[in-house]
Amino acid sequence: MKTFMSRAVLAGLMLSASMLASAADVPRTKAPAGAKVYIVSPADGATVGESFKVRFAVEGIALAPAGDQTAHTGHHHLLIDVDKLPAENMPIPADANHLHFGKAQTEADIKLAPGKHTLQLELGDKNHVPFDPPILSKKITVTVK
Repeated sequence: MKTFMSRAVLAGLMLSASMLASAADVPRTKAPAGAKVYIVSPADGATVGESFKVRFAVEGIALAPAGDQTAHTGHHHLLIDVDKLPAENMPIPADANHLHFGKAQTEADIKLAPGKHTLQLELGDKNHVPFDPPILSKKITVTVK
């Protein structure tokens, strides 16, 4: 039984290590020259309710669903209260602070707790990996009442 447990733990560690190694090898897509992403609304400094709509836009690049192989396309990721940008050579995390819009959406209804929050957009390529260089919006602050 002890040998089986040791082998199971070792197999789990090896699988985790190989997954991390393959994630680190994700190639980055060159950002189209002049590509921009921005938050249309709410405005920087706005006061919003707990549920509110965020609208996004791009210039110099087209939107496409995640996985779409079309050149010069990407999709939005909304970073909420993120101080440190995601690693540039790995897919953008999918969690409460990194919302994915992999169907090429241009708006989202979000709900946040009362208080001050920051919002920023980052475009991801077909594999959710940041472009090279990253295509980021200006970070805005909203106050949720």
